[in-house]
Amino acid sequence: MPDSTNADLFERAKLVMPGGVNSPVRSFRSVGGTPYFVDKAEGPYVWDVQGQRYIDYVLSYGPCILGHANPTIVDAVSVAAGNGTSYGAPTEREVLMAEEMCSRVHGLEMLRLVSSGTEAAMSAIRLARGATGRDKIVKFAGNYHGHSDNLLAAGGSGVANQGLSGCDGVPDGAVADTIVAPYNEVPELDESIAVVAVEPVAANMGVVPPAPGFLAALRAACDEVGAMLLFDEVITGFRLGRGGASEWFDVQPDVWCFGKVIGGGLPVGAYGGSREVMASIAPLGGVYQGGTLSGNPLATAAGLAMLDQLTDDAYAKLEATATRLATGLETVFGDAGIPVIVPRVASLMASSSPTPRPRISTKPKLRPTTASTRSSSMACSTEVSPWHPAPTKQSSCQPCTPTNSSPKPSPPPPR
Repeated sequence: MPDSTNADLFERAKLVMPGGVNSPVRSFRSVGGTPYFVDKAEGPYVWDVQGQRYIDYVLSYGPCILGHANPTIVDAVSVAAGNGTSYGAPTEREVLMAEEMCSRVHGLEMLRLVSSGTEAAMSAIRLARGATGRDKIVKFAGNYHGHSDNLLAAGGSGVANQGLSGCDGVPDGAVADTIVAPYNEVPELDESIAVVAVEPVAANMGVVPPAPGFLAALRAACDEVGAMLLFDEVITGFRLGRGGASEWFDVQPDVWCFGKVIGGGLPVGAYGGSREVMASIAPLGGVYQGGTLSGNPLATAAGLAMLDQLTDDAYAKLEATATRLATGLETVFGDAGIPVIVPRVASLMASSSPTPRPRISTKPKLRPTTASTRSSSMACSTEVSPWHPAPTKQSSCQPCTPTNSSPKPSPPPPR
């Protein structure tokens, strides 16, 4: 008999942690049941505290792209830990990590390591505002860029699957300059926009590929008004291929955000761009960002060991495996008479019911976010169809009228 059961641990956890978890999506509220508490993991498997083994299709929502307890990564972290776990001072591996990432991503010339994807996105937005001297930002409904105040509006991930349309505690002032547009539709921009932030593949509301021409049209729209284009590649970075989404879709942003894969399972994030753009970051420029654990020696050891194994051959194998899995799921569900859609981009995939959902207008209106739009159902957020047609250009920047119906929880996302 195990010392503890999942149910026992969950009850204890609920006494000392909100909802019994340290990230809302783990609470199982959107799917029901009791969360499993992991005891160990290896390769494609995890074991809970009751000794039950599971095939793990989640793999920590992306970081463990090579499976759990990868021997090369484990050895690298073990050696690094023996030399100290944190210094608050520069290390050689930080330089090696930055060099490796820049060598893989065309246009990425300089970067700053941080401790999470949320921190990377928050810092990248500040960088864009500082570099352009503008305040307004545009994001897309259902895209998740972490839990910083000005990016939570109409987000995917846990915000969606908890049935929340926004977040309490975020004042109107924090999102007054955040404008929300429907994903896969190119908004009309003007010279007040500092940056347009987008998940090149929307991977926090299932897996929603960009419509043909969408990302290129965003690039052109930003160039037209002098705004920056930000690719949030926390999920797609070094997963779609060596150069991430910008290589896969042949569209180069001004600023990138990275995370997950580059940490090999340890907490890490990064943001970067050209030398000209990154010259705005302190100590070179006036945009401040810092962190005690930035460039942590264990995270960089794991990240370098991870990237060293992600060769072209490895990506080919990953995509072949994902293709086989997607085809197999479609076949199994089809044989059982259960309708299913399995969207896939490279090795990134999900499955969902093709139940029809309300479509957005072909003339969407951008939404300056306020407290009223956060507390009501947002027709341009959780109702966006993942299979939207080619991008529509251009929509007007006018407030949307929120409805008063309560938002429905979304299926659990892959992040």
